[in-house]
Parts: sequence; structure tokens; C-alpha cells
Amino acid sequence: MSELQPSDFERADYRTVLHRLTSLNQRAATLREEAAGWHAERAGAAEAAVREAEERVREAQHRVRVAQRDLEHVDARAAGLWSEFVHRVGPAAERFGRTLPPPSIPRQRDREARDYLDEVENRVKYTPPARPLTLGTQVLFGVFGFAGGILGVLGNLVLRRTGEAAGGDWQAAAPVVALLVLLCCPILAVVTAKLVADRRGVGLDTAAVATVLTTGLVTAGLLFTAVQFAQPT
Repeated sequence: MSELQPSDFERADYRTVLHRLTSLNQRAATLREEAAGWHAERAGAAEAAVREAEERVREAQHRVRVAQRDLEHVDARAAGLWSEFVHRVGPAAERFGRTLPPPSIPRQRDREARDYLDEVENRVKYTPPARPLTLGTQVLFGVFGFAGGILGVLGNLVLRRTGEAAGGDWQAAAPVVALLVLLCCPILAVVTAKLVADRRGVGLDTAAVATVLTTGLVTAGLLFTAVQFAQPT
């Protein structure tokens, strides 16, 4: 329908004007209905966009919380591994400080943080296998046992003579204490051999312990017997 001009109403009769006004009213109603539909459609699209944005915000907040928990877990585990590393390595690691160094971005970022932590944990907990006992080390352990036996006999003699010279209760207790010293010195030789073995990175197995202990006890027994026979009756 063409737009009505004022001259159209001047030339038209009453019925024509009424018909045209009615047509205009219907057209306006149609336009209002189209405008309301367009508005409702736009409002619905806007509400859907808002709901989608809110859902994305909630999802992002959830991811932030999960990432924060992962970060705290990684920091705690890294601090624990660093503390264990410093404890195992000892003074050599203290030059780096007892506290965890500041985080840094690795050169290769093709793995998750947990993968790096697992690799570090395996390296920290790795214990190199003990080196086999050599002939020189076995001889050294035998020397420890021999020295323990000699020291045991010397301590036994010193305590006995001290008790005889002191008299009284100490004279009665001195033989018992002297016997304990005689037996403890070979055991201390085993402890010394263990310290030397740990320092050299060799394993002190049952056979090595038996070698040190047997050598010490046999040496102590033979020397003690020889001293007893050598003393005048």
C-alpha cells in the first residue's frame, strides 16, 4: 500500500477515508506485532548469550580453583623432594640453600609438572648399588677386627690391674667390667668397619661382618689366654 498524502483525503469521500484509516490501523498493528516479535527474539538471544557467558564464567572459576589446588600440591611436593634431597646429599647441597629455589620455566615444556616431579623423585630416591668388596677392603676389615681384639685385651688388663690396685668394691666389679670391654671392642670394630664401608660406597654384607667380628674375638681370646699363661701364679 502506498503512503497516503493529505491531498488524498481531500479528494476522497467518507467511505474511502474510513477504509484507508482502517487499513492504516491494521498495518500499524502488524508493524507493532512484528516489532514485538523482533524485540522478543532479540531479548531471548541476549538472555541466551548472558546464560552462556555466566556458564563460561562458572567453568573458568572452577578451572581456576582446580589449577590453584594443583599448584599448591605441586609446590608442597616440590618442597618435600627438595628437603629430602638436601637431607640425603648433606653438606654438598647446603650451598644451594635449605629452602626451595624459586620456580623456573623448564626448557622443554612437553610434559606436565607431575611428570617432572616423578622424575625428580626417582632420582632423589635412587640408591646406587654397593660396590663389591675388594681384597684390599677385606684385608682392611680383618685389620679392624685384629685391632679390636688387641684393644679389648689391653682394656681388660688395665681394668683388672686398676681394680686390684683400688681394692674394695671396685676390685670385685673390675673383672666383670673388664670382660665386657673385652667383648665390646670387637663389636666396636664392626661399627668402625661399617662407617668405612659406607664412606667408600661398598656393601658390608654378613660375611664381612662375620670376618671382622670373628677376627676380633679370636684375637682377643688368643691374647687373653696368652696373657693369663704368662702371668706368674
